[in-house]
Amino acid sequence: MGHARLALAVLAFGYAFLYLPIALVIVYSFNESRLVTVWAGFSTKWWTALLHNEAMLSAAWLSLRIALLSASAAAVIGLAAGYVLARVPAFFGRTLFGSLVIAPMVMPEVVMGISMLLLFVGSERLLGWPPRGFLTIAIAHITFSIAFVAVVVQARLVDFDRSLEEAAMDLGATPWTTFLTVTLPLIAPAVGSGWLLAFTLSLDDLILTQFVSGAQSQTLPMLVYSSVRLGVDPQINVLATVIVALAASALILSGWLTRRRA
Repeated sequence: MGHARLALAVLAFGYAFLYLPIALVIVYSFNESRLVTVWAGFSTKWWTALLHNEAMLSAAWLSLRIALLSASAAAVIGLAAGYVLARVPAFFGRTLFGSLVIAPMVMPEVVMGISMLLLFVGSERLLGWPPRGFLTIAIAHITFSIAFVAVVVQARLVDFDRSLEEAAMDLGATPWTTFLTVTLPLIAPAVGSGWLLAFTLSLDDLILTQFVSGAQSQTLPMLVYSSVRLGVDPQINVLATVIVALAASALILSGWLTRRRA
């Protein structure tokens, strides 16, 4: 019993250490005072102020568009990569292919950022394309998001009941028709989970984005980081609350899709 209480106390302390600061940020987003550490009463004026902050709204809209594009592209490419890794046991270069798919998950973002910056600068000098901005950020986010989608899809296909596909092909369905009508609908929750994970990672990325962004393309994490260095504005608390709500919703939906998949 004593060990159980100690474990429970340690667990409670750990969760409090992780989530209590987030809870305080949410509470202080309704603070009347401009000082983020002094409570002066309940107010929603900073929420109203955020709605009229064009710089933050513009950065948020840019981040949202990039996240939607990168997550969608990563879901398609990651689905193909995960399918190959799960269904093609041996082909020339399979080990190298698997390593390249997983590499963005373990490679430091600083290394990826420098390599992509050199790639985009060299490409722009030689070909005049692409200019650094929306497109280069989206390409960078797609690159590191593919790995997460591929891992989720591969794990789902490993436990997939292939007798369903065999039954469809015995009834005359082509491999492509079988994939579209049997395989894809059954692994759709896994693809959806991967899409949500890629969307959240793209929306949150800062280090890689700083390397590949242009002067006129400032995402929301970049704007928040530059603002915090000059002092925490109460609107940052409001923005953090909105982001926490979006991230929590995405994680809850991802968990629901995962349980449904299981």
